[in-house]
Amino acid sequence: MTVEPVSPALGAEIHGVDLETAAGDPALIASIRAALLRHKVLFFRDQDISPAAHVAFARAFGELEVHPVFRRHPDHDELALLDRGNRRPANENIFHSDTTWREAPSMGSVLRCVECPPVGGDTIWSNMALAYERLPERVKTICEGLYAMHDIAHSFGGDFTPARRRELGREFPAQEHPVVAVHPETGEKLLYVNQGFTTHFTNYTQKRERNIGEDFAIEANRLMNYLFSQAAHPEFQVRLRWKPNTIAFWDNRSTQHYAVQDYFPATRRMMRVTIVGTRIRGVNDGDEAASESPPRAQAAE
Repeated sequence: MTVEPVSPALGAEIHGVDLETAAGDPALIASIRAALLRHKVLFFRDQDISPAAHVAFARAFGELEVHPVFRRHPDHDELALLDRGNRRPANENIFHSDTTWREAPSMGSVLRCVECPPVGGDTIWSNMALAYERLPERVKTICEGLYAMHDIAHSFGGDFTPARRRELGREFPAQEHPVVAVHPETGEKLLYVNQGFTTHFTNYTQKRERNIGEDFAIEANRLMNYLFSQAAHPEFQVRLRWKPNTIAFWDNRSTQHYAVQDYFPATRRMMRVTIVGTRIRGVNDGDEAASESPPRAQAAE
């Protein structure tokens, strides 16, 4: 196995690995995990693997989620089918981290390209540890100790009726996570709000004086939009041009991604497996938050 970095911010191509059989090699899995923690997103080319091998490779890194909205592979519930045919794609052209609406958001995702346009349909990833590091110190001071709400209906509820959105909310209640998270394996501080699922701060007023006539909501919204915008900086990014049988494996805790929708009416078909993570710990939280195991029901909804 060799590792070739492809951007100063994040991302590396992995060579000399066959993912069809990788799950059976613990030493190789350990090397891939180490590369993932260092580079945050890994790219594997020419991996014509079976759906079963795709699932087995992801499972080598932890329990797997079953997505409640996406279509699923008929033989593997954990394998989400991201395929809109020749219809306009769903609203994925927004920076987000997968499943931050869960109590224990995902550790990572493994996405395989089945079919892609001859040009277009790229994916962009952004390094949220670097995004936090480059924030002005005064903004860091405000953000540390802040919490924000993440809601599945914020993105996926748009096509549903009010009744279905209420049902979705009962099944997956909105979750509160720290705005500045601590990576459970590297200890890095991460900017942990995303435009796809984060709706609002939950304790912003604790950070400001409550002056008569001051509209704190406007100030909070300005800060939230500023934090959202950090993922869009090219200096924090890597961009992948897909080819059939390319696989991307990314750390959902330390990255956000954006699926570029510039290819309609061409077809883009992908398969994705998502790995269960742990609860998110903030800079002021105790160590127990990061070490708690996620509820097993999350992997078998």
